[in-house]
Amino acid sequence: MTHPLGNPPSKIIAVHLNYRSRAKERGRVPSQPSYFLKPPSSLSGTKEAILRPEGCELLGFEGEIALVIGSRAQHVAPEDGWSYVRWVTAANDAGVYDLRYADRGSNLRSKGADGFTPIGPRLLDARELDPGALQLRTWVNSELVQDDTTDTLLFPFGQLVADLSRLVTLEPGDVILTGTPAGASVVSPGDLVEVEVSGSGLSTGRLRNPIAAGPALDSYGAMPRVDPAEREAAYGSTYVPEPLLAKAIEDGLRSVAVATLSAQLRKRGLPHMSIDGVRPTQPGTGMVGVAHTLRYLPLREDLFKRYGNGMNAQKRAIEELRPGQVLVMDARRDTSAGTIGDILALRAQQRGAAGVVTDGGLRDSAAVTELGLPVFHGGEHPSVLGRRHIPWDTGVPIACGGALVQPGDLIVGDADGVVVVPPELAEELIADCREQEAQERFITEQVRTGHGIDGLYPLGPEWREPYEQWRKQRNTQGESL
Repeated sequence: MTHPLGNPPSKIIAVHLNYRSRAKERGRVPSQPSYFLKPPSSLSGTKEAILRPEGCELLGFEGEIALVIGSRAQHVAPEDGWSYVRWVTAANDAGVYDLRYADRGSNLRSKGADGFTPIGPRLLDARELDPGALQLRTWVNSELVQDDTTDTLLFPFGQLVADLSRLVTLEPGDVILTGTPAGASVVSPGDLVEVEVSGSGLSTGRLRNPIAAGPALDSYGAMPRVDPAEREAAYGSTYVPEPLLAKAIEDGLRSVAVATLSAQLRKRGLPHMSIDGVRPTQPGTGMVGVAHTLRYLPLREDLFKRYGNGMNAQKRAIEELRPGQVLVMDARRDTSAGTIGDILALRAQQRGAAGVVTDGGLRDSAAVTELGLPVFHGGEHPSVLGRRHIPWDTGVPIACGGALVQPGDLIVGDADGVVVVPPELAEELIADCREQEAQERFITEQVRTGHGIDGLYPLGPEWREPYEQWRKQRNTQGESL
């Protein structure tokens, strides 16, 4: 493509996160802008196809406002930053999430491919525009999917120019991609993406780029791969995750008591599957989900600043939660400090957590109870975790309440406590638990009528036929057993 100013730019700089709507969608608000580079060879123009490499699934579009620098900028003050911008145009910061893992943070291969930065079709004179009153809109197959204005920016354009110019000399023709609002998602071959920037009665017109299938990557080097986290990041607000747990298994585990599950696990030679010493904030609330783990280590004051502050493992564990997961925390059964409070519990609930289990302390217990999120804990305590614990790592096997919990284990809780269920045993456990509970219901009815428990509990041979008749009668009557 011919660059708008005649020559290719020396660099293309893209902002990671800059619209409030996108920050809300991502669940984090940065205190300062952060950037990545795209090669000038990624530039293309309107009507040019964006090629999704064969084997890639997640080609993302991001409608953005592109700034073209007009004069050399070094050590520019924020109030002067806008004066160094010569042109404004529309851009699509395209990329394949399938390769994001390969250059984590730099986005070189995921966003730097040829044609992954279309801009245009018309340049708007920055001197005729109010940088705080521009509108950005994106359409996919004629459906409006992004619509935001620059009065919602986290970091105004002048601040971006000034911030970059502190260390990086901006040359005439350099391009700054200023971030995308909420609504960015995934497109496929056959789709058409259009981006338009307007303001002060002027418009760039629509930057139109069809999506087409590209050739496969050569087999050397990193190859495309995706996981649920990348799918969620790629699809944004339109992402509907696949259930972590089949509904039949979830419903089945909800239909049986934790005590029954514990008994059946013991019969299978697994007597240590209960998470001991925890109690629910709401005894009448059940919990079924898939384990996501967090491990605390004992406090060491010289290490807490490094591991306990900022986006530490505790906060990462919350932000890593997927709908249907239970956050299980190993606090070494030390309840003399809180391991979660109301704000993080609220965030876990917003992330779709099925519950929280900690063998440590619970802060803000009344507020956490009011959330309605199932939380099982070792006891209430007013202190923050820094009194006893350092949040250390996530997604690893842990010991919680004496039970070994692996990421992906099934966690079931009720008023009696919490048990860990190996996923591969879930289906047969449900069937056997239902049979056990049917027998216990029959036994309870017999005891109520005055029968003794000898030979009845557990069900002995002489009671087998009466039980089978009772069960058949209940099934005929349509009762659920």
